[in-house]
Amino acid sequence: MNEMIRSRSPFGAPFAQADAQDEPVLPVAQLRDINTTRRTGCPFHDVREMLKDVGLRPTRQRLALGWLLFAKGDRHVTAEILHEEAIKARFPVSLATVYNTLHQFTESSLLREVAVDGSKTYFDTNASDHHHFFLEGQNDLVDIPANDVAVQLLPEPPEGYEVARVDVVVRLRRKSTARG
Repeated sequence: MNEMIRSRSPFGAPFAQADAQDEPVLPVAQLRDINTTRRTGCPFHDVREMLKDVGLRPTRQRLALGWLLFAKGDRHVTAEILHEEAIKARFPVSLATVYNTLHQFTESSLLREVAVDGSKTYFDTNASDHHHFFLEGQNDLVDIPANDVAVQLLPEPPEGYEVARVDVVVRLRRKSTARG
């Protein structure tokens, strides 16, 4: 049975990490690992090293947006939310730059992209395999551990393709109270 290890991110937020034998160590997990000798305690330096580790040049925009994304532990953000946070932090950046940076982080496995309804895309700082509850009316995602969802049967992919990942989004809404 998979034993979950509770730990804290370098920024103080708790997070769960699966047993190291089950999953590869993701770049963000290295940033959050309080036992690593590579962490310096300086969030900007640690984000800079994380970016270098995945082959991204640590530009001013990537550093600032990376710090905003990863300083708060596991979270789900849209480009618009991150753009608003950057503006509030007095880091003037265009929405196009935010989108470009989020997609670069996703391609480098720092983030995981989760599409809901085809019109709303969230970026998850927990890039490990897991699923989500979508809270209708609140437009919020909540993590579901991968072991809590079983996908029994997948269709055979077309020739020349393979299944890269299965994302399950379970939509939740408040129960309506029937009056009678």
